[in-house]
Amino acid sequence: MTSPGILRPPFALIATDLDGTLLRSDGTVGPRTRAALAGAAARGARHVVATGRSVAWTRHVLDDLGYTGLAVCGQGGQVYDAAAHRQLASVTLDRRLARLAVDRIEAEVGPLLLAADRDGLDGRVVAAPGYRPDPADGLPVVHARHADEVWEEPVRKFYAQCAGLGEDALAAAAREAAGHLVGITTAGPGEVEILPAGLSKATGLSFAARRLGLRGLDTVAFGDMPNDTPMLEWAGYGVAMAGAHPALKAVADEVAPGHDEEGVAVVLERLFGLAGPS
Repeated sequence: MTSPGILRPPFALIATDLDGTLLRSDGTVGPRTRAALAGAAARGARHVVATGRSVAWTRHVLDDLGYTGLAVCGQGGQVYDAAAHRQLASVTLDRRLARLAVDRIEAEVGPLLLAADRDGLDGRVVAAPGYRPDPADGLPVVHARHADEVWEEPVRKFYAQCAGLGEDALAAAAREAAGHLVGITTAGPGEVEILPAGLSKATGLSFAARRLGLRGLDTVAFGDMPNDTPMLEWAGYGVAMAGAHPALKAVADEVAPGHDEEGVAVVLERLFGLAGPS
């Protein structure tokens, strides 16, 4: 990261999270943000979406934007070429290690409620009995008939909930019990994600940037949750949204207005010398 006093805008790469960042509360990208992204593109910048969502859960947003670039999905586990409708990279979770990790976490906190995010461009999220999807986030969940069904096919990550524990407490306990086996991150309320060790949005974004001939120093990145921390630390300039988790604000170079105020656009207009709304 750099300090605000030595910025070298415009940046060649703009990386944006989706939920709580690029998308407003109604799930849309505002007109001011669309205009700012178009203005930055006219000045030579590339835009890469970097989201915890799988490709299957992201494509409709990309289609609505008319997006034809690369997208980093699944917490860095998938890199998707939107123009070619092709997956360029995919990282799956070792299910043997994941079972061991779940056992060790459960020994500390009690039973976990799991949902498996399966591999592939059309990968489904298969929820074991008891898992409670948040109806507000639109996660495309298929309910399993029995608990073992979540382990039956290749999976990119697991969503895990534990009764009586919030996401921060569960993440801390999970890292203590099994952080040497798997990656643990938080991307939303009430649950953690169990990932391949070492995987993050930063690893996926680094892969995408190299394909574009760019580096972290060329990048301005926007996010709102702890899973965005590696991405903001990798980027030349990291921006947290006004409603971001305190842990992300602590590593950000700047705190932008909230996603409903189109904070991404506000920052891009300044960095790229774009005209804002009249």
